[in-house]
Amino acid sequence: MTRLIRVLIVDDHPMVAEGIQSILESYDDIEVVGTLNNGREAVERAADLAPDVILMDLNMPDLGGLSATEILLERAPATRIVILTMHDSPEYISSALSHGAMGYILKDVPTDEIKLAIDSVMMGSKYLCTGAKGSLEPKGGSTREALTTREQTILLELAQGKSNKEVAHVLDISVRTVETHRKNIKRKLGISSTAGLTRYALEHGVLQGTGAGM
Repeated sequence: MTRLIRVLIVDDHPMVAEGIQSILESYDDIEVVGTLNNGREAVERAADLAPDVILMDLNMPDLGGLSATEILLERAPATRIVILTMHDSPEYISSALSHGAMGYILKDVPTDEIKLAIDSVMMGSKYLCTGAKGSLEPKGGSTREALTTREQTILLELAQGKSNKEVAHVLDISVRTVETHRKNIKRKLGISSTAGLTRYALEHGVLQGTGAGM
């Protein structure tokens, strides 16, 4: 008998989580081992639940999907994490992949595509839905320099209103290092103010814990 694929759903919208669970439970080779409300719960309970695949929302209270993905993969590198979100901005897709996610699918995909993504990552292949692939395709005339993984992480923290000192404490780096990254982020994005960084974060789905993670 083929071993069941153990799937954990992490989404702060109960109706969304229940809908995905209902879809997945219709497949004979999948076992939904749990549905959790945020990244913090996923980090705390993943070891006990032992999922093969985690379907992870992005913007959630307490701990968002990107930060949770990074922590979970440090602890259990073999776990396959698939981001399941409404956000299709290329910055977020690239950031998710750089944080170790193996898949990225949008919540408006056909239901059978969720199963396809799970099967793909279980076979060791990355999976991007059509909408995500389209967002990553180069746009004519765009010369914006991409943010590094560290800069993306710092932007996430700054977008939540943290000071340079607070960000330095969270990431265990010096205040001067944060200041340097902050300047580089502003330069690359062509933004001159902190308010502009926050606005960019909101517009591109970067700001965590807003409840906008549908």
